[in-house]
Amino acid sequence: MPMLRKVSGDKLLKVLCNKFGFSLIRKKGSHFILTKVTSVGKIGTVVPMHKEIKIGTLKGILKQAKISDEEIVEFL
Repeated sequence: MPMLRKVSGDKLLKVLCNKFGFSLIRKKGSHFILTKVTSVGKIGTVVPMHKEIKIGTLKGILKQAKISDEEIVEFL
């Protein structure tokens, strides 16, 4: 099973937008709000622009975005 690792908010934002089709809706402070429209409906998530996002926070972001660990680990 692939292991998630700590990643910067900037890198995660780029991966979600470029590889998974999310688009930036707005920014509030150091947090970016992303959404994506799918056949099921609208999916949204929030990415904090920290130097290092901890693994637990990363898992929460991926759960909101409906992306599995295996799908994203190859891009991080």
